[in-house]
Amino acid sequence: MSVITQLSIFVNNEPGSFAGITAALKECGINLKAFNIAESSGFGVLRAIADNPNEACETLKKRNIVVKLTDVIAVPMEDKPGEIYKVAKVFGESNINIEYAYAYAGHKGPAVFFRVDNPEIAIKALEAAGLKTLDAADL
Repeated sequence: MSVITQLSIFVNNEPGSFAGITAALKECGINLKAFNIAESSGFGVLRAIADNPNEACETLKKRNIVVKLTDVIAVPMEDKPGEIYKVAKVFGESNINIEYAYAYAGHKGPAVFFRVDNPEIAIKALEAAGLKTLDAADL
């Protein structure tokens, strides 16, 4: 079980911005495995899991795209009621704050990525509750 590195990319809220970012990644052979775009005034934040986050970060920075690496954890989920509650309950009881989350329907089954205030403690709390997390290689 480990922390997964996520890209947080600032995208201008205008036509073609997302295409420019994905073109840069395509040219370098970098695959996005999961992503979410959240809107803010004038720009969006693209949060993405890439197969090579460090190379993706460097590629985008060279093109003057604002990007940073952040840590997230991925928890596999069954597609049934109560699955997200299990994780939310563990985090709440362990005093772990969820900053944001987004879903992923991967080739090995669905999962949810969580950005929390302390990933290492969150992973230990999930393991203690009998829940699994995923490694980047699992995606």
